[in-house]
Amino acid sequence: MSIEKGQAMPEGAFGIMTGKGPGRISTSELFAGKKVVLFSVPGAFTPTCSNEHLPGYVNNAGALRGKGVDQIACMAVNDVFVMDAWGRSAGAGDTVMMLADGNGDYTRALGLELDASGFGMGMRSQRFSIVVDDGVVTELNVEEGGGLSCSSAEAALEQL
Repeated sequence: MSIEKGQAMPEGAFGIMTGKGPGRISTSELFAGKKVVLFSVPGAFTPTCSNEHLPGYVNNAGALRGKGVDQIACMAVNDVFVMDAWGRSAGAGDTVMMLADGNGDYTRALGLELDASGFGMGMRSQRFSIVVDDGVVTELNVEEGGGLSCSSAEAALEQL
């Protein structure tokens, strides 16, 4: 069963790249007392994720912050090194926090896993976005099929 609007985000942690190398950030550090737009992609460097989803959030970061968003975060079932390299290649900088859910633990806690074994990718995350206000889900947008619509930065802007 997947997470729903009105529920608290599950406890967990993500890998992040710090100035000293790989580090961790807990969900309480990420969500407590903040409005966060968390979006997830099936995989770093994949076509829709790299050409549309992440760039949309990078390009619309100012508008999202203008609507009260404190943090924009991108999550994928990839390791911290891949997420860091992808963020750098996309120009995410300090605009979008790149979160590694390397083993898919947080994805499973959300109930939003995707079996991409048929593509040689194993278990991944579905494409989604969640607006989180002080640890509580206020908007949940899970894509059906392979496109990008309801979880885009533009859709998030309309919901805020």
